[in-house]
Amino acid sequence: MNQKGKQFISLILITSLLILPMTLTANERRGADLVILKTDSNQVQGELIAVKENSLLLKEHDSGADVTAVFGEIRSIKIVKKSKSGKGALYGFGIGAIGGSLYGLSIEPTEKVTRFQHALTGVIFIGAMGALAGLIVGGFLGMDKTIQIEGKSDAEIKRTLEELRKKARVPDFQ
Repeated sequence: MNQKGKQFISLILITSLLILPMTLTANERRGADLVILKTDSNQVQGELIAVKENSLLLKEHDSGADVTAVFGEIRSIKIVKKSKSGKGALYGFGIGAIGGSLYGLSIEPTEKVTRFQHALTGVIFIGAMGALAGLIVGGFLGMDKTIQIEGKSDAEIKRTLEELRKKARVPDFQ
């Protein structure tokens, strides 16, 4: 087998090793992380397991115990999201670096600056601007969402239940 064939097989193996763990864990569904503030000022934190008719079933983070939060006793629900700033910055840098390198390669070389140097400058500067933009966008996408329950009508609570049901580990709980 020639050198290019070995490189191609190596590339396939490395790619499959990177992708395989993601596909193995993709089947495990997790519920949203919630912080529930009750009307008595107590808090419950945990993973949303199921949405029942008038309550939420959570698996508490600290103890691992199942906890039921009745809607009549809930003041607000915060849906805690993972930050997406890192991914946003990485994607932004990647897109900016590609664009910057293409722009740099399109500039005519001079006696002092080669096309490669133009491309490298484009990668660094435009990639950095892309990373900053991605960091900001990722930060906004990963912001927690707070839902006020206290004082809502039954129809509004029902809509909230439907929204939360989609985020539960068991979304079609009966």
